[in-house]
Amino acid sequence: MTIEMYRIDDRLIHGQVVVGWGQPLDLQFIVLVDEEVAASDWEQELYRMGVPPEMEVHFESVASAATRLPGFQADPRPGLLLTGDINTMARLVEASGSIQSVTLGGIHHKPGRMQRLRYVFLTPSEEGELRALARGGVAVSAQDVPAARALTLDEVLGGEGNR
Repeated sequence: MTIEMYRIDDRLIHGQVVVGWGQPLDLQFIVLVDEEVAASDWEQELYRMGVPPEMEVHFESVASAATRLPGFQADPRPGLLLTGDINTMARLVEASGSIQSVTLGGIHHKPGRMQRLRYVFLTPSEEGELRALARGGVAVSAQDVPAARALTLDEVLGGEGNR
């Protein structure tokens, strides 16, 4: 499988994804799964401006990503699949049946969310979705930058780690 990481980050494509993860993983493409962005040429153009010209970006809905995922996984180039929220990733995991690990990146504060790590804030519903992914056999971890130690879901929800 050459999708190196399935990541949830509410900022979508930004410097930490492109440079922080892109360089160490030698990413050649990003698959951004977001219903609104997939339907907006204007937003797609904005996100394209944030990546180097040699890095390909694919904008997909959950349905189109699930259909195209085997092709992305078979691509010999290293890639990253990115969603902006847990629910989108959970729907993609269910629709595709082939995602075995998910990494939490920046999930920032909103009303109703409780801080779990300095970069992860979750509602009880989001915690439930993550637990359901784990019960379904998906390895869920949190890691903001490549140099940081990946934290298990138990560490995230138990409040251990980098607060």
